[in-house]
Amino acid sequence: MSLSWLLETDSKSLRSVNGSRRNSVSSLVSSSSASSNLSHLEEDSWILWGRIVNEWEDFRKKNEKQLKDLVRKGIPHHFRAIVWQLLCNAQNMPIKDQYSELLKMTSPCEKLIRRDIARTYPEHDFFKEDSLGQEVLFNVMKAYSLVDREVGYCQGSAFIVGLLLMQMPEEEAFCVFVKLMQDYRLRELFKPSMAELGLCMYQFEYMIQELLPDLHIHFQAQSFHTSMYASSWFLTIFLTSFPLPVATRIFDIFMLEGLEIVFRVGLAILQMNQAELIQLDMEGMLQYFQRVIPHQLESGPDKVILAAYNVKYNAKKMKKLEKEYTTIKTKEMEEQVEIKRLRTENRLLKQRIDTLEKESASLADRLIQGQVTRAQEAEETYLVMRELATVRQQSEEATAQLELAQSTIRDLQQRPLLKGIPRYTEESILQLERELVQARLKEAESQCALKEMQDKILDIEKRNTSLPDDTNVVRLQEELIAVKLREAEAVMGLKELRQQVRDLEEHWQRHLARTAGRWKDNPRKNAVSELQDELMSVRLREAEAQAELRETRQRMMELETQNQIHSNQLRRAEQEGRGFQERVTVLTAQNKGLHVQLQEIKRKQAEIECKNKEEVMAVRLREADNIAAMAELQQQISELEIQKEEGKVQGQLNNTDSSQYIRDLKDQIAELKHEIRCLKGQRGSSMSNQPAFDGIHIVNHYIPDDESYHSSDEDTGVGKTPSHLDHQHSSISRIRLHPSLGLGDTDSEGDDDGHGLVLSVPPIGTHKHTTV
Repeated sequence: MSLSWLLETDSKSLRSVNGSRRNSVSSLVSSSSASSNLSHLEEDSWILWGRIVNEWEDFRKKNEKQLKDLVRKGIPHHFRAIVWQLLCNAQNMPIKDQYSELLKMTSPCEKLIRRDIARTYPEHDFFKEDSLGQEVLFNVMKAYSLVDREVGYCQGSAFIVGLLLMQMPEEEAFCVFVKLMQDYRLRELFKPSMAELGLCMYQFEYMIQELLPDLHIHFQAQSFHTSMYASSWFLTIFLTSFPLPVATRIFDIFMLEGLEIVFRVGLAILQMNQAELIQLDMEGMLQYFQRVIPHQLESGPDKVILAAYNVKYNAKKMKKLEKEYTTIKTKEMEEQVEIKRLRTENRLLKQRIDTLEKESASLADRLIQGQVTRAQEAEETYLVMRELATVRQQSEEATAQLELAQSTIRDLQQRPLLKGIPRYTEESILQLERELVQARLKEAESQCALKEMQDKILDIEKRNTSLPDDTNVVRLQEELIAVKLREAEAVMGLKELRQQVRDLEEHWQRHLARTAGRWKDNPRKNAVSELQDELMSVRLREAEAQAELRETRQRMMELETQNQIHSNQLRRAEQEGRGFQERVTVLTAQNKGLHVQLQEIKRKQAEIECKNKEEVMAVRLREADNIAAMAELQQQISELEIQKEEGKVQGQLNNTDSSQYIRDLKDQIAELKHEIRCLKGQRGSSMSNQPAFDGIHIVNHYIPDDESYHSSDEDTGVGKTPSHLDHQHSSISRIRLHPSLGLGDTDSEGDDDGHGLVLSVPPIGTHKHTTV
């Protein structure tokens, strides 16, 4: 049977099925007899399926086994649409009325659906490009994506919808697809997580391991996983793997038995091809599943279906496997959550470590830079101080020598010149004085330079209070270069002074040599004492210089201490910052916990409100039950009144004493009135002022045999009963019930006032029952 002929006959069946929906299912059966070209066997099958469809409910309940056998043999294609709907109970679904409204809406999955429509049955004429089939397929998939937004659209579901559209109109196909998704586990298969597909793969692999152990070992050796060839079987019910007639036959059984047929057919296929599959590698097996197996099934589905029902399928074992898989997946989910949490913590810790490393590296760089800077400054300070001490010592020595020379000159000037001394000696002394003046000037300049250097040292000490940066280091280096230049100038000046002092000493020695015999002893002793005083003064100045050096070192130690204090303060500030960050983290966690508690409180409050509403509804239901019970009691009272009247009349006719019977009726009426008062007291004060029983008015019309009978108010508890004789009409007793009893507002005897119900009592002796 070709696909085009199948589509043509299916379209005819659609028209017949639509007619059956508008008229009755029997019209479908009558239309099936119109084909005169069917064989006798096909005619019998049509008649049988027509009877099954007409008597579906009874036949399915009484002949379930026969229905299974018939479905496994194949549903006639003309009956397939209606039988599929009956099998999944998709007739008269409320969602069918929403279909047209859903088509007017916009779905977020429209682009995906449009993209995959061209891939659905591309070789089928009904689904050619820009055909009606593609449009109705798009409509059904779009409508379902709007109904079930969690699933939306999933690849593979279009093949199932396409098969349905080949058999029935789009509205019915939509309803059947909704039922398949809800009741046949397809919705779980097509969810984004595809948890149900994983379960099916787990169960199918276990069945292979149990029934085909050699093939399972070969699959394991080749790393040929079950999902590589069997996932499409479960997602499309073999529609993408087998020829369409074979897949349609399997889909018939799927509509009745569910996914069990997929397990059976899959194992049957593996059993039939086990020997060939064991000889192939992974790529060969993939090619075998894609090409060879579909070619094998082109001859028909009967062989594979027969083999499928020879496969051992244990439903209890499948349930056990489902529990095992659920347990495994739960553990995996817990492990994944824990791994995800650990990864998040690890990532945060890495970020924290990177941040700390960067901070540590920055602090280390700053510390090293500070230490290097301080070491450079200390070294420069030490060099400056050492050079300063050298300059001071040289200056002091020059000063001492100059003072010695000056004292010598003064002594020479005070002493009278001896005769015979040449004239040029006085000139040399004057020259020495001039040189002395120049030496003092240079000494003053040296003192100025020394003072400038001391000022520079103080300036450097002030700048050392804070950590120096690159600009300060450059500035210090420039100042050091300037100081060294000045030092070089001072050294040059000192050398010149030393040279001059040596010249003066040479002149002085020559002068002493000339005048050695002419000096007296006392002046020499005085000169020695003066030299000793000068030596003491030099030693005192040296002590002062050492004291200044110690003071400078003390200042350097204080500066280093301050630097260490600042480093400690910086470290403490960083620790406090980390503490604040940790506190912020703790407060954030506490805030999240409080938010969770708030949500839980809101949920509990909502539950309490729901419980309160349920209790209010229960109270109202109890009140309604009390009202109903009261109405029943009032009905019983009215019936007892009727029985009372009947008893009175019968006692009148039979000449019997009915006083005891009347008293019993009165007692029963009193008890019923008491129960009514109790019920009204429970209903509240809204009905407390209503009379206990005020709605019964009895009117008796009858013809006594010997004498008329009048019931008084004291006997009946109702209004007076007038009586008269009427021999032309039959006697009737009428009882009017007040509307407050809740018994209706009709009048059985033509009462048009609409204020009560009249109960007609047949005359005494004619009937023994009362009609309402």
